[in-house]
Amino acid sequence: MNLAWLLSFWILFTSSFSQGALSPGGTVNVGAIFTFSSINGRVAKIAMEAAEDDINSDPSLLGGRKLSINMHDSNFSGFMGIIGALQFLETDTVAVIGPQTAVMAHVLSHLANELRVPFLSFTALDPTLSPLQFPYFIQTAPNDLFQMTAIADMVSYYGWSEVTAVFSDDDHNRNGITVLGDKLAERRCKISYKAALPPDTKATRSDVQDELAKILRMESRVIVLNTYSKTGLLVFDVAKSLGMMDNGFVWIVTSWLSTVIDSASPLLTTANSIQGVLALRPHTPDSKRKRDFMSRWNQLSNGSIGLNPYGLYAYDTVWLLARALKSFFDQGNTISFTNDSRLGGIGGGYLNLGALSIFDGGSQLLKNILQTSMTGLTGPFRFNPDRSILHPSYDIINVLETGYQQVGYWSNYSGLSVVPPETLYGKAANRSSSSQHLLGVVWPGGKTATPRGWVFPNNGKELQIGIPDRVSYRDFVSKVNGTDVVQGYCIDVFLAAIKLLPYAVPHKFIPFGDGHKNPTYYDLVYKITTRVFDAVVGDVAIVTNRTKIVDFTQPYIESGLVVVAPVKKRNSNAWAFLRPFSPLMWAVTAMFFLIVGAVVWILEHRINDEFRGPPRKQLVTILWFSFSTLFFSHRENTVSTLGRLVLIIWLFVVLIINSSYTASLTSILTVQQLSSTIKGIDSLITSNVQIGFQVGSFAENYLNEELSIAKTRLVALGSPEEYADALKNGTVAAVVDERPYVDLFLSEHCEFSIIGQEFTRSGWGFAFPRDSPLAIDMSTAILQLSENGGLQKIHNKWLQRKLCSSQDMGSSADQLQLQSFWGLFLICGIACVLALLIYFCTTFRQFSRHFPEESDSSVQSRSRSKRLQTFLSFADDKVEQWKKSKSKRKREDELSNRSGEGSMSVNRQRDISQERENGDTWLH
Repeated sequence: MNLAWLLSFWILFTSSFSQGALSPGGTVNVGAIFTFSSINGRVAKIAMEAAEDDINSDPSLLGGRKLSINMHDSNFSGFMGIIGALQFLETDTVAVIGPQTAVMAHVLSHLANELRVPFLSFTALDPTLSPLQFPYFIQTAPNDLFQMTAIADMVSYYGWSEVTAVFSDDDHNRNGITVLGDKLAERRCKISYKAALPPDTKATRSDVQDELAKILRMESRVIVLNTYSKTGLLVFDVAKSLGMMDNGFVWIVTSWLSTVIDSASPLLTTANSIQGVLALRPHTPDSKRKRDFMSRWNQLSNGSIGLNPYGLYAYDTVWLLARALKSFFDQGNTISFTNDSRLGGIGGGYLNLGALSIFDGGSQLLKNILQTSMTGLTGPFRFNPDRSILHPSYDIINVLETGYQQVGYWSNYSGLSVVPPETLYGKAANRSSSSQHLLGVVWPGGKTATPRGWVFPNNGKELQIGIPDRVSYRDFVSKVNGTDVVQGYCIDVFLAAIKLLPYAVPHKFIPFGDGHKNPTYYDLVYKITTRVFDAVVGDVAIVTNRTKIVDFTQPYIESGLVVVAPVKKRNSNAWAFLRPFSPLMWAVTAMFFLIVGAVVWILEHRINDEFRGPPRKQLVTILWFSFSTLFFSHRENTVSTLGRLVLIIWLFVVLIINSSYTASLTSILTVQQLSSTIKGIDSLITSNVQIGFQVGSFAENYLNEELSIAKTRLVALGSPEEYADALKNGTVAAVVDERPYVDLFLSEHCEFSIIGQEFTRSGWGFAFPRDSPLAIDMSTAILQLSENGGLQKIHNKWLQRKLCSSQDMGSSADQLQLQSFWGLFLICGIACVLALLIYFCTTFRQFSRHFPEESDSSVQSRSRSKRLQTFLSFADDKVEQWKKSKSKRKREDELSNRSGEGSMSVNRQRDISQERENGDTWLH
């Protein structure tokens, strides 16, 4: 609101005050703005006067100065409150206690900011009065942010999800309800309806009755009332006449009711309709000072009104200001004011804006107030860094016919508890759900069982439940011809779940569809949003586009899309033993048998008699040795190190191949095999074949939108008979449908089978409007049915069939392919190559040592062919035989050439021959 506009109302009043005058006689002027005919205004006036007397009785507190509290009665008028504030701001007032309401606080805070005069209020607790925007406005009691947080915790504690808010439509109460909505949302709850009443002084009985009549027709029965005492008591009086204080209702009231109970208990004789209400009251810990003040109260008030917590906060607020002033003076500051030059030229006639002056020490006094720490009647009094009161807490009271009882506490530190908050501050904060506790509550109607917090709308009218009027798969849901009887698997599950609820659910089933084809299930579910149906029961899959508009219960049966296609039974025949391996696998395995046999022969030929003999015998030995390793029955022994290494690796490969073959062949001979040209959803996507789907199913949209299959390839089918005919005559190559339907279909058509695995995962559930409490209760009931075996019994009754013995194609035994074994073959091949490489290098080295090449080039060219023949003979001979023949030839050569070659002695020749033999023996 524009400050200049407000000041335009200032007429005549300014001329009677001196401009910029100092406080006379060492008096410190403090203002107070309240409606002194209200409950809190009356209590605050008495408490502030008592605090003033107590402060002035100690001359040392303010250095000999006197504290003077000048009180202005706003009389329920925001305008008069502004007038009173302007009066104070013209008479050297260092601070103002008040205003009483947030409506005035929003306006006067602008004045406080400009003139640097702190305003302190313990009743204007609007949570939107931000200290950043209004730094000179200080709330000296817990603001409504904490009160609304306490209410949200209570709603969450009792398991309610929705509340109805009734409030006076002014800044204070409206903003409080806004904060309540935010706090409820943090706990996954919400305000379902806001009933705004005229401001407290203007609300009439007819206004209240109109709003409560609307609420009575709604679902939620948890009502939060945030208003003032006049309107609040009127609401309860009207609620009593409408039957809204009976069983099933929950009333949670903000702190105004506790002030009425504490300060104006005679009013309760005319308001006995508030039995069972839960109310909040600012918590003030017990102390000697508090008890002493309460004992003085009757004398101070002359028994005119009772003391409530806001009276304690009023007393502490005055003391807070006095202690801040003491620090102010101790710091050497003085009270002085400066005229605002901006206001000197404004005005005309009787308007004297120049009388308004700026408090020079206002910023320092504000700082001292925020830094003051004391123990008052309300307990330890200190501000948090965010300028909220330290450890805000509330009592939770339950109003009874004979008075009230306290059922617990709420604190910003530990939430709900039955232990006073001050005893918990020394412990670690614990806001877990297991630590939240309240005592038993007597609810409206005198019941002690916690109300469920909602009822069916329209005073319990029957739920209009939509069901699909199916023409196929009627085992799931159907209407008996000529009657109103509805039956089926889905119906039985719904009725069984309803019986487990702790309350009655009147309902009526209404078929949806033309009776000639299955309805579109999205259209059926959409009827809930247009309030045609209150719920939908049937074989309704829980899919994304439906969950965006309704809430589903817990699934009561699993579902998912599968592919169904014609299959041919693959019977056993004379060549069934070849099925475990693919042709390539057979070829590679046979080739490796021959390779390994040849490698071992090469490695053993020169040193092992079992691998020697005529060529035909050697060929037979290679083949026999190779294939006998298949059964580990080879008779030939390997003596060379390289040969044994190759054989060990090969026998390991043979072991793996044997085991795999045996397992696969066993599966083929014991499990019936089915064959189909369709291998699963992937092969359908890449092909151009026609695909069938059930009319009304979500499969059409899924295949088209999610899998990008053209609609021209999709064929709508309406019944199991159409499925079978289309698959048999080739109209469609496969059908895609949900698993429960497919199971029923296959129980009567064994010539078809499921191909592959389910490629979606979902379930069937019952649909309700968004945020419906019934959906939550029904989910709990479905879980109970699942745990106690009820769901299985219903399933057996309607859906159990004698299924075909065939199994899904996805689980049939496939041929073993080469890629499963190529690693083993690679290892074996590498071992063979390395063994051969080492063997030939060693053999060639021996040959080179015993048959060195001729140095003459002419001789070299003539002897190459002869040298090759010699090498082959060398490699073919057995080592021992070659050594003997070689020694014999050498002796003959020596005898023939001894006469011409006498240079070498016989002994030296023997030594050389011995050295060579020793070297050859070591190599082998």
